[in-house]
Amino acid sequence: MIKRLCITPCGSAKIWRKQPDLGAVKAKDVYIGSFAKSCRVYANTYFDDWVILSAKHGFLFPEDFVPCDYNVSFNIHSEEVISVEALKQQIAMKELDKFEELVVLGGKKYVEIIMGAFGGSFVYNLPLSGSKGLGYMIQRLKNSVLDGRELK
Repeated sequence: MIKRLCITPCGSAKIWRKQPDLGAVKAKDVYIGSFAKSCRVYANTYFDDWVILSAKHGFLFPEDFVPCDYNVSFNIHSEEVISVEALKQQIAMKELDKFEELVVLGGKKYVEIIMGAFGGSFVYNLPLSGSKGLGYMIQRLKNSVLDGRELK
């Protein structure tokens, strides 16, 4: 059986927007935007193994803690954005390289970063590619969970 890992995006809307006094929060509970939530539900439904890719913290397991709010994006050039080199180190350290297939939920930018970090020796499954926008992606994820059919 092929070992599969689902990689979901983070999001700009974080729990501290609603609860600013919270301290560290588990990664699975940090990102509260519609797309991040839809990706999390999808990942939980179809995968035993999944991670969130954060522009600041890199690859986060759902149970990893995020210490506090931040505003970092892969779309903005900043010294706070995690480097591809640091992502490669995390892949080795967190043993994400043991997977054969990577299911990437997210747009082109996330796919490029993930492919740059992991390299070419993996099977990439991009079930949301070809979607016309975020709303369509959310709808596809929600329908998949409701129908009980994983996106291919």
